[in-house]
Amino acid sequence: MSLFGLTNRNHKTFRPKKSAQSGSKGAQLKKHIDATLGSGNLREAVRLPPGEDLHEWLAVNTVDFFNQVNILYGTLTEFCTPSSCPTMSAGPKYEYRWADGVSIKKPIEVSAPKYVDYLMGWIETQLDDESIFPQNLGAPFPSNFQDVVKTIFKRLFRVYAHIYHSHFQKIISLKEEAHMNTCFKHFVLFTWEFRLIDKAELAPLYELVESILQR
Repeated sequence: MSLFGLTNRNHKTFRPKKSAQSGSKGAQLKKHIDATLGSGNLREAVRLPPGEDLHEWLAVNTVDFFNQVNILYGTLTEFCTPSSCPTMSAGPKYEYRWADGVSIKKPIEVSAPKYVDYLMGWIETQLDDESIFPQNLGAPFPSNFQDVVKTIFKRLFRVYAHIYHSHFQKIISLKEEAHMNTCFKHFVLFTWEFRLIDKAELAPLYELVESILQR
């Protein structure tokens, strides 16, 4: 069931939250993430724990970042509308068009809320596909797993870029800027640690990204 258009901010989610596989390595790694985040040291929190599998680490964090963006955007669904945001943009220089390579092969121009709806649905499809994100401990990851993860993070960045450029004043009025800035800092440090987003893709928020990396 799509929650596109949900305006009840008590839910503060755009789509149902995903969770790490229960009883799996993913669930153990999720506990590690929560513990290290609680320490307040984000640079430490993003590092691959000693002895852990890189793909497992990328998988559980991908679910976590999907949920973070999901919740952040969920607070804005009543303000990010087809009339207020007719294109998926990040300032006047950057506009994003949607294609998933399957049902929509040629990039199309859509409103920001439609883009995010397409995007979140596409990510959910990847997360639910056990041939890409295996549910069982020890099950092999596909050879293109990191490429899939890079595409997910590249597109999640676009949601952050749109929010910062088009809705940051609303985020401030909702008193959510500190939370959003922390979420974005965590996102930037993680993607930088594992080289998940090309530098050119970061251009719409490059000054902010630079300030995070230099602290």
